[in-house]
Amino acid sequence: MGRKVEPGRFTAAPEEAVTVFLIGMRANRWWKVPAVMRTASAMPRMLRYLAAHPEAGLLGFHSWFGRTTVMLSYWKSPEHLQRFAADREAPHLEPWRRFMKEAAGSGDVGVWHETYQVAVRDQESVYSDMPAFGLAAATRRVPIGRGSNTARQRLGRRSSEGAAEAVTGA
Repeated sequence: MGRKVEPGRFTAAPEEAVTVFLIGMRANRWWKVPAVMRTASAMPRMLRYLAAHPEAGLLGFHSWFGRTTVMLSYWKSPEHLQRFAADREAPHLEPWRRFMKEAAGSGDVGVWHETYQVAVRDQESVYSDMPAFGLAAATRRVPIGRGSNTARQRLGRRSSEGAAEAVTGA
């Protein structure tokens, strides 16, 4: 809780493309607590590192915990994300290699990720009576007003443009 609710309707207004990275793990055999904890314990160190090194490119994140965990994160670019993942000095590569050596293929713990590159014109969001959240918290949050009341308006498309793009593949 703790974060202040902002009354009203807002949308995200990133100035350039954003990389959306979803990552998580699943305790397939929850009774294998040591394996689950070894895998889960790597993420807090990575997040502390990224908070201390904004040049690495993480713009913001949110996490949810359960049998399957999910972390939604926003990055400056896929290249920033890939550099972090491969950086020998950053705290990702060593835990990933350890997971691949010790746990991958055992079925005890599953890990997953998905990466999406989202152009400014291809994103749309609305936050109503919410604290700063999601893409708006990671980039820029603006009030919804005239010309941005509907999802179609926020996407910057008129019905004829959307239909033409679907037909031409533009």
